Amino acid sequence: MSERVAGLIGYPVAQSLSRRLHEFWLRELGVAGAYIPLAVARGDFSAVVEGQRRAGFAGVNVTAPHKQAAYAFGDSVDEIARKTGAANLLVFQSDGTIHARNTDVDGMSASLTEEIGADRIQDGSVVVLGAGGAARAAVLALDRFGVRQIRILNRDSARATKLATDLGSLVRVELTALPWNEWKTAASLTVLLVNATSGGMAGSEPLDLLPEALPASAAVYDLVYNPLETELVKQARQRGLTAANGLGMLMHQAIPAFEAFFGVKPQVSAALRAHLEAALRT
Repeated sequence: MSERVAGLIGYPVAQSLSRRLHEFWLRELGVAGAYIPLAVARGDFSAVVEGQRRAGFAGVNVTAPHKQAAYAFGDSVDEIARKTGAANLLVFQSDGTIHARNTDVDGMSASLTEEIGADRIQDGSVVVLGAGGAARAAVLALDRFGVRQIRILNRDSARATKLATDLGSLVRVELTALPWNEWKTAASLTVLLVNATSGGMAGSEPLDLLPEALPASAAVYDLVYNPLETELVKQARQRGLTAANGLGMLMHQAIPAFEAFFGVKPQVSAALRAHLEAALRT
């Protein structure tokens, strides 16, 4: 079998674990292939994607700040990409067209099921921090679990309101936008806190909302995975709460991309998690 080539487009990409993740699967499955990350500035996105398509790439993963541009670039788009207005996967079809997909929602759904548990959040109230693409994906994922209500908190409350308005007609769950300073009120009734901001990420400002206001039965899901244990996750675990980082989502969202690129469906495993965690600790 001839070698297939895929890649990652973002700016920057040096911090991404995607290459390490895909190369692990290539070795594990004995697939002849290569995965190439490229740092691409906003103004160069279209030219680079077209160049990769012409060069015979199978497709590319797309990360910040290009996910909205990737959605607009697709000749066809999947349902989740349409709902989020963003794509993290471009698949180059044999007829020369480009199919834009969003695998973040499936990745988050699988990770939540595995690490938090569907039963504990069904019919419950959830708080989502943030109003960007990650928060949109979180709302769509949570809607699959039969969550009763999602309270969206963002420092810019107008963005939280816009997210609730944009997605309100697309989901069954009740969406409510609240000011950031109403955290304690929202937290007191929640079964799950989802941090969909960059707060607490290595190199970013710390998240100033900590889990002391959460009920003892609540869980915490932090989409940040670098560091592996953010202050939010650390304090949640110290309180005895179930807490998970975003590494599970990263691994699960990559499954359909790898399958589209290389024709083999991989699996998330303890060995893969250990491999990625080791990279984050170095």
